[in-house]
Amino acid sequence: MAGDPQRHVTRAELDAALPLIMAAPKDGGRVEMLCLRPDYGARRFVPEVTVSVREGIPGERWATRPWLRDAAGNPHPGIQICILSRRVLDVVWRDRDTTVHPGDTFITDLDLSQANMPVGQRLEVGSAVLEVSDIFNDACVKWAARYGAQSRVWINDPAHRALRLRGILCRIVRGGVIRAGDPVTKSASFPTREGVDSPPAQG
Repeated sequence: MAGDPQRHVTRAELDAALPLIMAAPKDGGRVEMLCLRPDYGARRFVPEVTVSVREGIPGERWATRPWLRDAAGNPHPGIQICILSRRVLDVVWRDRDTTVHPGDTFITDLDLSQANMPVGQRLEVGSAVLEVSDIFNDACVKWAARYGAQSRVWINDPAHRALRLRGILCRIVRGGVIRAGDPVTKSASFPTREGVDSPPAQG
């Protein structure tokens, strides 16, 4: 559902919110609004998801209808997980009764800028490990329709690209279970072999 243009955020409001957005914690956020996208425009909020290196998130359209594929034509692993700043969402998502959630895998209160989350940064989330990919999320035309064209221009402003205001895209390097409320923790190192699924956490 597209948002009401009369309620879209303005560029002045976005610029005014930027200091608060960039003051988000550098580490230790929590998983909020854990979301599945079974189809275009469809959202399903769940208490937990099991993520897999090979399959992404069961029930998500990444495995069957991704918006980006690799050179071999397979779903691109760099877009398996989408994470958006809660502070950005709070600014742009005004009409929550009639405007659909953006569909990111989860929301968290963290600084997602390139300075704080460089490409290759690993994140421990539940029993899974994610890695920040080099794919820039530039906000699609659906984002502009839902939250306003000015918000898309703001995200793609050359002065803002390193801030990653549309969030970060990640690949899964260790499968596991992610639950609502789980900490999102930056990992300095990860000693086990990359690309191996762990068994689902118990409990």
